[in-house]
Amino acid sequence: MKYLKFLLCFVIIQVSAQQGGMWIPSLLEGMNEDEMQALGSEMTAKDIYDVNNSSLKDAIGHFNGGCTSEIISSKGLVLTNHHCGYGEIQSHSSLENDYLKHGFWAMRLEDELPNDDLFIEFIVRIEDVTAQVLNGMTASMTEKDKQSLITKNSNAIQKLVKKESWQDSKIKPFYKGNKYFMFITERFEDIRLVGAPPSSIGKFGSDTDNWVWPRHTGDFSLFRIYANKDNRPAKYSKENVPYKPKHYLPISLDGVEEGDFTLVFGFPGRTNEYLPAVALAHITQDYNPSNIAIREAALKVIDTKMKSSDAIRIKYASKQARIANAWKKWIGENLGIAKSDAVNQRIQFEDSFKKALKAKGLENKYGHILPEFDRLYKDFASVHKERRNFIEVFFVTNELMELTYRAYQMETTILKDPKNTDKAKATFSNHLKRIHKNYDITVDREVHKVVMPFIGQQPDISMYSNSALVNLDSAEDLLKTNDKKLLKALNKDAAYQYAKPIIEHFMTVTNTMYIKKNEPISALQTQYMTALMEALPDARYFPDANSTLRVTYGQVRGYTPRDAVYYNPITYLDGVMEKYVPGDYEFDVPEKLRRLHNTKDYGQYADANGQLPICFLGTNHTTGGNSGSPAIDAKGNLIGLNFDRVWEGTMSDINYDPEICRNIMVDLRYVLFIIEKYGGANHLIEEMDLVHPKKK
Repeated sequence: MKYLKFLLCFVIIQVSAQQGGMWIPSLLEGMNEDEMQALGSEMTAKDIYDVNNSSLKDAIGHFNGGCTSEIISSKGLVLTNHHCGYGEIQSHSSLENDYLKHGFWAMRLEDELPNDDLFIEFIVRIEDVTAQVLNGMTASMTEKDKQSLITKNSNAIQKLVKKESWQDSKIKPFYKGNKYFMFITERFEDIRLVGAPPSSIGKFGSDTDNWVWPRHTGDFSLFRIYANKDNRPAKYSKENVPYKPKHYLPISLDGVEEGDFTLVFGFPGRTNEYLPAVALAHITQDYNPSNIAIREAALKVIDTKMKSSDAIRIKYASKQARIANAWKKWIGENLGIAKSDAVNQRIQFEDSFKKALKAKGLENKYGHILPEFDRLYKDFASVHKERRNFIEVFFVTNELMELTYRAYQMETTILKDPKNTDKAKATFSNHLKRIHKNYDITVDREVHKVVMPFIGQQPDISMYSNSALVNLDSAEDLLKTNDKKLLKALNKDAAYQYAKPIIEHFMTVTNTMYIKKNEPISALQTQYMTALMEALPDARYFPDANSTLRVTYGQVRGYTPRDAVYYNPITYLDGVMEKYVPGDYEFDVPEKLRRLHNTKDYGQYADANGQLPICFLGTNHTTGGNSGSPAIDAKGNLIGLNFDRVWEGTMSDINYDPEICRNIMVDLRYVLFIIEKYGGANHLIEEMDLVHPKKK
C-alpha cells in the first residue's frame, strides 16, 4: 500500500496523523470526535454544534464576510482581530482623533461607535441538500447545463426552506461540487466599535513580522452587536440594545503549554488542497511571482509616501496592509512548496493514484484525468497570469485605473440597458466616494508609473492633470448631466481615453479566453475529486474552504523551520522589548506599555513564572477568513485569537504539511492585560466570564 504514504503528504488525514483538515461542524460525530478526544479534548460533537441547544457555534460570527469573530459576554461583546476591524478603526480616525495611533476605548455604551455596512452573520443550522441539488443531473449534460440545473434546484430548495422571516439561506458546493450544504443564517447589521489598541500594539511588527515567527502582535479589536427590543437583527437605531446571545465563550486565565488541545472555529476563505502537480508548479513558478512583483512595486511607492506624511499614513493604512498581506503570503507559500518538495511529492502521489486506479479496474473511467490536466494547464497558464496581472493593476494597486473600470461598467449598462441607468450611476457614485474617501493623487500617480508596465502598457501621468475622475466633486458633476452628455464627457476624459482600450481588450479577449479555458479545468477537478474518493474509499477527505463555518483541531506545538533551528511555541512581552526601536513605525512601543513591563505590573495575566505571554503556535489548519477565529481549549473556553500563519506554512492553502504548517494566535491573557492595564477599560473585563479550568 505504498500510495498511502503519499496520501499523508497530500491532504488525507488519518487517525495516526491527527492534524489538518477543515471539517464541517455538523458532521463531527464519529471519527472527528474520536480524533479530538485523542488530542485531549473533553468536548463532544454536540458541545460544538447542536441545532436544538446552545453550543459553541452560536458564539462564532462571520465578521463582515471576510474574517471571523466570537461573542465573549452576555451583552453581545465581540472579539476579532485588529486587522479585521482596521477599516472601521481607520474610518473613525482623523488627525485630531487618531485611533490608529493612540487606540480607542469606549468607556460607556453611549461612546461605542456605529459603523456603516458592517455586519456579523451567524449560522443557525446546516443541512445536507446534495440529493435535491443534483436531482436530474446526467453524465451527458454540458457543464453549462449542469450549472443551470444546480442553480434552478438550489433556488427551488431555498424557496421552500423553513426559516424565520429575519433569517436567510445560502447553498454552497463542497468537494468540488460532489456535495452541497445549505446554511440558514442570521445577520446583525448594527455593529459598534468598542475598543482597539494602538497600531503599535495591534500591528506591532507590521510588514517585517507579518507571516513570521516569533511574533509579538496584540492583533485584536472589540465590537458589540446591537439588536432590536425583541433581540432580533435590525439596522442601526439609537433604540437598539446590546444583543443577548444564545452562547458566549468563557475565557481561560490558565493559558497554554506545549501539547495542549486547540480547536479553531471560524470561516476559512479558500483552499485548493486537491490540485494536480501541474497546477502547483504553475501557481508557484509562474502565477505567484508575477503577483509578487506587481505588489512589491506598488508597496515601495506607498510605504515611502506613508512615511513622509501622517495624513497619507492614515489614508493608506488599510490599503497598504491589504496589499502587503497577500504579497508576503505568496512569497512564503513559494518557500514552503520548495522546502517541502511539494511538486515532486504530488507527482509521486499521482503515480500511486494511477496504481490504485489500475488495481480497482478504474483506468478506463478515470485514467484520462491526469494527462488531461497536463494538456489543459499548458494552454491555460499564460491567460491565467495575464488576467491576474490586469486584476492586480486595475483592482488592487492603481485606484484611478479602478475608477476607469467602474466608469466602463456604468457606460456599458447605460448603452445596453437604459432602464437601469439610474442604478448604474448610483453604483458608480458609490465607488467614487469609497475610493476618494482615502485617496491621494500624488501616491496614485507614482503607483501608476510603476505598475502599468506589468500589463504591457506605457504609463501616462499627464492624465492625472486632465481627468475629472481624480477629484470627487468634478467626477460627481459628470453624473449630474443627462446620459448623452455624461457619456460624451466620459469618453473625452483623459484617463478614460487611456484606459478604455485596455479594459475592452481584457473583457473581450483575456477574460473571455480565461472563462473558456478554466471551465474544463473546473469540470475535470470535480471529476478528479470523484475519482479520488472512488479509488481510495477508505481514506478521509476534508472539503476545501469556501467561507463556510469549519472546525480545525490540533495542539500547541513548536516547529523546526530549518536545520538545527527549533521555534518554541510561546512568546512573551520580553520579546516585544527586545524588538523595540524608538520612533520606528513597525517596532516602536508605547511608553505606557514599556512602563508596565519595567514594573512587571501584569496583574492576574502573568504565567506561573511571572512572564506575560503574547502569542502561541498551533497545528490547526487555517487560512484567510480564520483571522479573528477563537482558539478554544479542551473544555470549550477561549484561550487565544487566531490571526496569522508562519511564513513557511502559508503553503497550507494548497499543501498542508503537519511538520511545518503552524497557525499563530494571540494569547487571551495579553488581550485582557491590554484592555485592563493599558486601556483602563476594566468595565469590559467585568462583562466577561474569566475561568480557571486547569485548577479544577
